Amino acid sequence: MPILRSLVRRRTAPQEADLAFFSRILQEGYGPGAWHGADIKAAIDGTSAAQAFRRPAAGRHNIAEIALHHAYYVHSVRGRVTTAPIEPFAVAGDDWFELDGTSGLGWDQVREVLDTQCAKLAALVADIDSGKVKAAKDDASVLELVLGIACHSAYHAGQVELIKKLL
Repeated sequence: MPILRSLVRRRTAPQEADLAFFSRILQEGYGPGAWHGADIKAAIDGTSAAQAFRRPAAGRHNIAEIALHHAYYVHSVRGRVTTAPIEPFAVAGDDWFELDGTSGLGWDQVREVLDTQCAKLAALVADIDSGKVKAAKDDASVLELVLGIACHSAYHAGQVELIKKLL
């Protein structure tokens, strides 16, 4: 793995990274099957709507809100990686969206938004790798964004797993 050794040794991204490596990083965060435990897709799989909208305590985010929040940031990364305009996010607003299961998006819709955003980011990275799409940033900046969203995903997967245990 010359790219990985280069990253560790220099603590910076290589000038011309293999974008297929970026796709692999995305899989660690979203799925399928991260070595470190549940990725976010695995964490939400099998979660019922009742579980998804239940808060672990007053004033705390529920699983549905965490999933939609992550989808929002995946959408944001897509907008930063490409020069092409992207569609507006599925819900008006930004960052955190209050979801209680009685109004707004249902659990199946939240999962669909998350799946769609993650699939679109993976496809975008693959299209940049194949030359079909021009990146808005250099490889090092794209790597930084991809690493960031994969870490964001793993962080929230851990939160989802903890909430499921608390419920």
